[in-house]
Amino acid sequence: MTDDPTRTTNEAGTVETDGGVATNRRSTDYLDAEVNIFRPDTAFMRDHLKLIWATFLAWTVAVFGPVTAALVAPDLMTETIVLGFQLHVLLTGIGAPFGALVLSAVYAYRRDKLDEKYGIEHGQTATNADTAAATDGGENA
Repeated sequence: MTDDPTRTTNEAGTVETDGGVATNRRSTDYLDAEVNIFRPDTAFMRDHLKLIWATFLAWTVAVFGPVTAALVAPDLMTETIVLGFQLHVLLTGIGAPFGALVLSAVYAYRRDKLDEKYGIEHGQTATNADTAAATDGGENA
């Protein structure tokens, strides 16, 4: 057992990054198998789907909220002036794109935290030959 509560070691000596939750579950090859997105096999996938749905719902509100508000309350949205713009123009032209940008940054930050929680690393170590080939654009191959 390690000091990290999300990483445990099983009898075979391998590190389980899900806290041992999936020890009794079948091993799934996610590249070749169908994955049920409504009942994911691992805790990581469940947490990732929660993050995806939460950011999707926030994106929906950020993008379609101003348009819907302009349809529901057109007088309020056109008569209200903020920073020299009608409210519906400000929210749809500036607020929605800015909201989508902020949501993408929030998603990236939260996904990095999930990767850290479950011990997922994306970096690869390269040999000297691989590094030389990569730095010269593949001309030295």
